[in-house]
Amino acid sequence: MTRARTDTGQAVLLMAVVVVFAALAAVGVAHEGAIVLQRQQAQTAADAAALAGLQGGQAAAARLAAVNGGVLMSFQQDGSTITVVVRTGSVRARARATDGP
Repeated sequence: MTRARTDTGQAVLLMAVVVVFAALAAVGVAHEGAIVLQRQQAQTAADAAALAGLQGGQAAAARLAAVNGGVLMSFQQDGSTITVVVRTGSVRARARATDGP
């Protein structure tokens, strides 16, 4: 009697494919996590810059943006409202602060 053909070795190939897809998924999740962190850092820098701009003007806003890892791209004052745009890396964030109600 001859022995029937078996599927020996196919489990190794299947596991290799699963490991590759798992690694690609992990890289994708890490990349998305980094983008979320950049957005949060940009928003924090913009918020701090807008609040600093209320008290110290554009120079203070630029200083606080830099302390928080950002660069002040835009500073606008309209009465008691300050609007800033801050860039950290490739992400931009806008924030507004007012001295009134």
